[in-house]
Amino acid sequence: MNTQTIQFVRRGEIVSLRNVAPTRTLLQVLREDLNCTGTKEGCNEGDCGACTVVLGEAQGEHIKYSAVNSCIRLAHSVSGMALWTVEDLAAEDGTLHPAQQAMVQCHGSQCGFCTPGFVMSLFGMYQNHVCHDEPVSRERAREELSGNLCRCTGYRPILDAAQRMAELPPVRVDEAGLLQKLELLAHTGRGLEANFSYISPQILPDLLAARAAHPDAQIVAGCTDVGLWINKLHRQFDEVLDVTRVHELRRIEDYPHHIAIGAAVTLTDAFAALVSDRPQLHTFAARFAGLPVRNSGTLGGNVANGSPIGDSMPLLIALGANVVLMSERNGRMSSRELPLEQLYAGYRKNVMAADEVLAWIKVPKAVTGELSRIYKISKRFEDDISAVCLALNLHLLNGKVAQASIGVGGVAATPVRAAKTEAALTGQPWNLETVQQAMLTLRDEFAPISDMRASATYRVQVLGNLLQRFWLESQGQQGINLESFTLDGAAA
Repeated sequence: MNTQTIQFVRRGEIVSLRNVAPTRTLLQVLREDLNCTGTKEGCNEGDCGACTVVLGEAQGEHIKYSAVNSCIRLAHSVSGMALWTVEDLAAEDGTLHPAQQAMVQCHGSQCGFCTPGFVMSLFGMYQNHVCHDEPVSRERAREELSGNLCRCTGYRPILDAAQRMAELPPVRVDEAGLLQKLELLAHTGRGLEANFSYISPQILPDLLAARAAHPDAQIVAGCTDVGLWINKLHRQFDEVLDVTRVHELRRIEDYPHHIAIGAAVTLTDAFAALVSDRPQLHTFAARFAGLPVRNSGTLGGNVANGSPIGDSMPLLIALGANVVLMSERNGRMSSRELPLEQLYAGYRKNVMAADEVLAWIKVPKAVTGELSRIYKISKRFEDDISAVCLALNLHLLNGKVAQASIGVGGVAATPVRAAKTEAALTGQPWNLETVQQAMLTLRDEFAPISDMRASATYRVQVLGNLLQRFWLESQGQQGINLESFTLDGAAA
């Protein structure tokens, strides 16, 4: 094993770890190597949030704080960052941080096992909002805590704690000192990356060269799926190629007619860009896993992974997104662009060559006359995997469907375009008769399987029902979507 030394900032000091295997998770290192047992192992697959920690990265003259699941985060991926665990929040004299004190005052803990994860998510919320004098609304607290599960106390007292933090004496992170430490790490020589089993290039040419030289290396981005392969399937990789440090791929570029999202942009930031252009996508974005998963996972990783129940792909297909694949050949960078749905060749298979990487996702901007929605059907409203996902994007002109674009997940071996249903809608008047005919076409277009999430019959029926819901919403119907309802804060 030949691995780069991991270096990160914790408690104001630089921590250096040597000889860490490329597939060792951050949770394993914290609990087994650093004896940070306050960080708990629950589901070990990024669902429960018991293992939540907070990472800090320099963003200009400030620090960006992200709550993440340490169980599915590779330890090497935090090199160059700042790290906080639940042991790091209280002051040296034992005074609790507002995130901790609020939990005590609001009786937000019972058995206590999940409490460290909640506290760390509250700490991330405190740094990102309270420290900037932004109020923590009930809805914001509910969304940002959606990745943490509690089965003892219930959520009302924890939501109370999220709002109570701002009323307590403030505690500030020394960001100026921390930025100096992060700058020092950024300029520390990292050696010859190609000689190590964990390769993390920082510029695009180096990434493409590394991919050409190591075609069998496992590419990772946020590792929210590869982490499961390691934890649940016990897979090991001799070489890992991490794309998350590549500067070019961490950008979101705004053009007159489309948004270009780099493959290393987190789901949190990618969805924020999409919601900025299409505000109606907010509820769907908040239902994509929990915040710690969105803070680690990347849009490029979700797309490249190609899961038939990956929620971003039906949306991107409906919006007409393209992907840009890049490689280095004969000493020169080359690229090719294709519609996102053409990336997939079968279940978990794609058309990328061994030396190619997915570099960009290009998403057309909303236009006048566009009518778009995405629907996710799952057993839990939040933090759950879809049984069916349906995304629709219609362009209406003079009462007719000038263009229809529909993406579907959970009904085939890959995310797919509903081409027959699009044809049934295009050129037709946007009325109930057209919709009813299209419902029949949509139900006949796919032959889904039955599994633990839903039966084939259910999936087929729901597809048509969702198209009907889309029609009713387009006619101004209210109260037919869960997002139309809000829970009373005292009962949440």
